[in-house]
Amino acid sequence: MPITTCVFDAYGTLFDVNAAAAEAAKDPAYPGLAAVWPALASDWRRKQLEYTWLRAVADRHCDFWQVTQDGLDWALEAQGLEDPALRARLLALYRHLPTYPEVPAMLASLKARGLATAILSNGSPDMLGAAVASAGIAKQLDAVLSVESVGIFKPHARVYDLVGTHFGCAADQVLFVSANGWDAAGAAGYGFRTIWVNRAGAPLDRLYAQPHHTLPDLAPVPELV
Repeated sequence: MPITTCVFDAYGTLFDVNAAAAEAAKDPAYPGLAAVWPALASDWRRKQLEYTWLRAVADRHCDFWQVTQDGLDWALEAQGLEDPALRARLLALYRHLPTYPEVPAMLASLKARGLATAILSNGSPDMLGAAVASAGIAKQLDAVLSVESVGIFKPHARVYDLVGTHFGCAADQVLFVSANGWDAAGAAGYGFRTIWVNRAGAPLDRLYAQPHHTLPDLAPVPELV
């Protein structure tokens, strides 16, 4: 069936999750961050994702803002930067992450082609609302769907169910796009057509399904559809 609905992961896919640490590192108030911000950003993201998986397996759900804070606390301690002011600054920046440069034009192109567009994210509704508003992309999205409505993180099938429930479409009418290889694989196993946005050139995850396409960024998505 033809694709009718294009759905995007948010953090790391539309929004640059490294931008908070990069921006804070420019501030002379935090001199210890300048040399280590790439490692801190990497640890923060890794722990944030690990905590979602562990909470899902243990059936101990909390919202994504909590795991975002928990991941940051681990990353700050790992770098010897247990500074309350820096922590507050990083969290404030995370709520207003910029999109990658190609995102606005890519979404506009999809809308011009008559496709429905949406976010499907682990993010909590208030986090996603703040990010979408700050980035100015609300008018280019038909829906912002959060796992909080089902109480478990991706890649659980109940999360991917949200798309069909909201749009009334079949799984094979959905193109799902994620910068997380495991998320693209999980969505492919669910039945979506999928794109993995592999900005870092990482190896393919060895999982039960594989993404249908791999791209270096989001710019080619409209032509691929």
